[in-house]
Formats: sequence, C-alpha cells, structure tokens
Amino acid sequence: MANLETKDTANEHISQSNSLDDEQRVRVLSPGMLIAKRFFRNKLAIIGLCILAAMFLFSFVGGAITPYGETEVFRTTETALKDFAGATVNKDFRYANAEGVTLPAAASAQFILAVNKGESTFTAKDLEYSIVKDGEDFYRIFGLAEVAQVISMRGNTSFTEVEEGSLSETVKNACAAAIETGETTFEAEGEQYSVYRSGKFYTLAKERELAIASKKIFNSYSEGTALSYEFQYQAELAMNNKAASFTADGITYTVVHDTEADSAVFYTADGAEYASLSNMLINSISGGTFLSVDFKQAVTDAIAEGSEEILYVNPESGEEEIYKLERKNEQYTVRRFEEISVNSLYESPSAAHPAGTDGNGMDLLTRLMYGGRISLMIGFVVVVIEILIGILIGGAAGYFGKWVDNILMRLVEIVQCIPSMPLYIILGSIMDYYKLDGRVRIYMLCIILGVLSWPGVARMVRGQILSLREQEFMIATEATGIKVVHRIFRHLIPNVIPQLIVIATMDLGSVILSEAVLSFLGLGVKYPYASWGNIINAVNDIYVMNNYWFVWIPAGLLILLTVLGFNFVGDGLRDAFDPKMKR
Repeated sequence: MANLETKDTANEHISQSNSLDDEQRVRVLSPGMLIAKRFFRNKLAIIGLCILAAMFLFSFVGGAITPYGETEVFRTTETALKDFAGATVNKDFRYANAEGVTLPAAASAQFILAVNKGESTFTAKDLEYSIVKDGEDFYRIFGLAEVAQVISMRGNTSFTEVEEGSLSETVKNACAAAIETGETTFEAEGEQYSVYRSGKFYTLAKERELAIASKKIFNSYSEGTALSYEFQYQAELAMNNKAASFTADGITYTVVHDTEADSAVFYTADGAEYASLSNMLINSISGGTFLSVDFKQAVTDAIAEGSEEILYVNPESGEEEIYKLERKNEQYTVRRFEEISVNSLYESPSAAHPAGTDGNGMDLLTRLMYGGRISLMIGFVVVVIEILIGILIGGAAGYFGKWVDNILMRLVEIVQCIPSMPLYIILGSIMDYYKLDGRVRIYMLCIILGVLSWPGVARMVRGQILSLREQEFMIATEATGIKVVHRIFRHLIPNVIPQLIVIATMDLGSVILSEAVLSFLGLGVKYPYASWGNIINAVNDIYVMNNYWFVWIPAGLLILLTVLGFNFVGDGLRDAFDPKMKR
C-alpha cells in the first residue's frame, strides 16, 4: 500500500500536457527546442520570417511562372512628327555639263572667283575659259576643249584625235599651216581653234560651250527623267526673259511663271507637266523617297507665303496630307506625322504590365522578380565566403595564439584599413574596360564583397575560441590525443555556430544594401541583367523620379522589406541563442 502511494505521489509531478508553455515540460526540452521556443515567441522574428518567405517566393517562384522574359522588350505603335524633307534657298552655283563634256573642279572654283570680281575670262590649269552672262545668276562657261594631239616633224604632221574621225582634212591642213607659221589660233569651217605646244607635242583645241552655271534648281515630274543640256539652257533663258514658250530638242514647251515664288513650271505640247525651276533646293531626308514636283512646289509656295503648314493631296491615295514647316535661319525642315514602332518606355501599370515598364521597355514586375534572385543570391554567396574565410583565419588565430595570432590579426587590420569604395570604383572601371560579361561581373562582385567582409567574422570567431579553448572539454580532447584540426572544427567551431548564424543573418541585409548601392552607382550588376540596385538606378534622372514613381519605388520597398526581414530574424536568433534569456 505504501509503494502505491509513493508511485502516485511521483506521478503527480510528471506533466501530462503537450503544450510547450508547460513549465515542467520546458525543463526537459532539448537545447534546440528551447532555442526554437524562444525564437518563435518573438513576434518580430516571425514577421521577418514571413517577409523573407514572401521575398523568396516572389523572386524564385514568381520568376518561374511569369510569362515574360527577363530581357524581353515590348514595343508599341505611336504617331510622331518625323523629319521628311529639307529645304533651303540655294545660294551656290550648280553646273549642268554639255553633252560629252565635264567641267573640271578647278575650273568651277576659278569661275566663282571670276564672277565675284566681275571678270569675263579666267584661267584654270593653264587653260583659258570665257564667261557669258545670260541672266541673273545665270551664266554659260566656254573653254578650250582638246580635240587632238599633234606631232609635227620636218614638215610632216600627224594627228591623234580624241574622237576618231572628228577632224576634217580642212581643219588638219589649217592646223599644220598654223604650226608652220608659229600661229596659236586659226579659224576653220566657222569654228575657232587654238594650237599650243605641250612638251614635244602640240595640243589642238577648239572653243566650245562647256557648262551652264546657275543658282536655280530643276525638278522633273517623272522619277528617272534626265533633262537635256539644251532643255535646261532654253528653259532657264525663257524664265529669265519671261517668255511664254520655248523650243528645245525639237519640242515646244509652255512656261507658267510664278513671280512671287520666283519659279516656273514647264508643260509639253499636250499639256503634261514636264519640269519646274526654282531657287529652292528640296531633298528627301531619308534619301530613298522621290519627291514629286507638285510636292516641291507646295513647299516652295508655303515658304514664299510664310506658312507653317503645308496641305498636299497625295496623288496615289487621293488623301490630303498635312506637313509641318519649321524654319531655322535659312534652313527649312518639312515634318509629317508617321506611325512608328517604338519601345514601350515608362508605360504606366496596367493589366498586361502590373508594375509598368522601365526605360528600356521591359516588364518591371518580371525585372523585379529576376532582380530579387540576383540580389538574394549575391547576399548568400557573399555571406558564405566571409563566414568560411572568417572561420579559417579566426579559428587558427584563436586556437594557436602567440605569433600565429599576431600575424593573422595584423592581416585582419590591413584588410579593414582598405578603403572599400575607392577599390570598388577602380575594380568597376577595370571590368568596364575589359567589357566583362554580365554574369562574370556578378561572380566578381560576390568575390570582391566576400573578400572585403570577413575581418569582422574572424575577430568574433577568434574571441570565442580564446574563451573556449581553456574549457575542460578542450583539455579532455588534448589529453585523448585528438588531432588539432578535429579539435578546432569538431569541438570549438560548433560552439561558435550560434553566433555565426546571428552574424550571417544580420550581414545578409548589409550585403544586399551594399550590392544595391554599387549597382545604383553602375559598379555592380550591369544591363541586361536585373538587380534591385540597378533598377533603382533610373532615379538618377530627376524627370523619371518625379513622373514615373512606379519605376523605382517598388524596388526600393523590396530592398527595405528584405533587409528588415533579415534584421528581424537576426534579432530573434540572437535573443534565442542568449543563455541569459528568461524562460
């Protein structure tokens, strides 16, 4: 009976509750369960966990199910004023060469000098030229055109003609007689010839019309129509003389003058428009578009009237088209509305793009998802690198002490003294110079951040191991002959893990902020790859910041929430691992 009472009394002190809050049950929980209980009792830590879970789902799951690609560019069609043609009042001489003749460039340059001086003749490369003025800024240029090379020896004369059969016997005999008598000019068959010595030979040339020089511009009504030299001369002569008609190449043309615009239109005998003449030089800006005479005439009339708009009926479609005429000094630009395909830049949030589009026409929500992957990946990789280096350096320094500790701690101090931001700028410039691939830049960024971030971890590990190595369990490991490597990594380091977890969690937020700053400055992740930092880079334009808030505010909020989440979790872990925490 006494035994039963004793057993019942003992059972009264054994908890039958499944609740973690039960006082007697808590007393027999494992250390892991105690840490978990403390952690989950912290409301901020739970909020941080929920935030981080949402960030990971958004970045990795969202990026997998989004219908758009990370670098997919969206385009839209819009109507915009595009430059169509350029017009200017021509103030330079333009030349029309006679058939079979090309006016040398040196002659055209000397011609302008002679006109400016009021002279009627000029010389270019030892050749004589004459000028005949037929109207205002309208001239004909005559010159000595070579017709043959002449060799004269002992009374025998031979000719090498430029155009075979072009010289008659009469001209040849007259040339031979002139050479014999030493004359430099002679007349034959109603034409004037010149003969002059050129080295061992003589050059026979005759005066002929070489070109027309005028500041007026001819335009033909049919694409590809070549206006003959005679037509151009007779047409401009008729315009200068205000003639109602003229004949060229055996065809009679009618002239309609426009005194106000200083232009004229020429019609064939059947009333068809053939060509026009004016002082306006009008060309297509695209270079491949044929501008009809009607269109050029409409531009000329608009300029003469001082109008800023041109109404032109397209003969092909029969529709009236509106053109804008803009003037800058003596230059005119004809612009028209065209439908063009452009990148969908800074499109406001819509059903197709819930977060809008960025400055490259890419879906912002998709970029934020992929940017989260990059930012989180960089954070974890950098933390792993700094933890590994910190454990190795700090563990060795703390365990061996003495000269090993001195050397390794001086190394820690040297790394801490390196100015990180100038180094980031230098390395970023080097990567830009070598045009490294975007993926390679991401790996390099992880390595650089990790290599410069480990001194704090090493100091913490060293301090913990200096304290732990004097404990009784370490004396026991030494007495049992356990290897040094096993003592450090199987007995000392595991006891530092709680502090490492807290540091790693807190550092994750700091690394993400560092990556965001570097990417914002253009030193980190580069286009076309996305990170939250380089998405915010768009805010360096004040216009974008004020007018397109949806481009940079979401990325900033994601960085804020992620860093807060890591900080909340880090604070919760620190409190949970604290042995002085109240139960």
